Amino acid sequence: MVKENLLQVQENIRKACEKSGRNPKEVTLIAVSKTKPVPMLKEAYEDGSREFGENKVQEIMDKYPVLPPDIHWHMIGHLQRNKVKYIVDKVCLIHSVDSFRLAEEISAQAKKKRVEADILVEVNIAQEESKFGTSREEAFCLVEEIARLPHIHIKGLMTIAPFVENPEDNREYFRQIRQLSVDIMRKNIDNVSMSVLSMGMTGDYMVAIEEGATMVRVGTGIFGERNYQKTCETD
Repeated sequence: MVKENLLQVQENIRKACEKSGRNPKEVTLIAVSKTKPVPMLKEAYEDGSREFGENKVQEIMDKYPVLPPDIHWHMIGHLQRNKVKYIVDKVCLIHSVDSFRLAEEISAQAKKKRVEADILVEVNIAQEESKFGTSREEAFCLVEEIARLPHIHIKGLMTIAPFVENPEDNREYFRQIRQLSVDIMRKNIDNVSMSVLSMGMTGDYMVAIEEGATMVRVGTGIFGERNYQKTCETD
């Protein structure tokens, strides 16, 4: 199942890139493996996946030591400051930085671990009360503040668009955050790159790609529906 799903998602990415005149190599597919057991991740790995996204620190801690070392782990869920120390040296990118205080902790822990932390600033572009992320208006100031911290580097923006039946309903949000990234890039802030735009999930990643996504986060489309009652297996 995983292999067939992966092939379908990759084909959809190719089609979305073709439609928008982009090179598929510009788009990184992150296999969102939250709540999924290690054997399913291994199957995706064997089929070529190297980028995996997790929502919870504990799942990264459980899976990291039992899976191949060439996997690139992405922290895509809300990150509490007291848990930064566990994953700052294990993930290649933290997508969900939504406050200066969190960035400060990432900077401090990166210094302790003697690593450099790459992050994305999470923007709640649709201003949904149920979601984390800074506002579009506050994003400029937050980026400028974080950029001054040592051992931390801003690589772009991330957003979680609303859950919708019709992916076209999210096109305007994707356009807005793409424009925000362009506006921030034009400021030429030291230690800030807007090379990454993490947006689009199983239901709307093709539209997100058409609007400029460089990373898409696909879970259900690869691994199938989740059962949150099951505990995470590690073997």
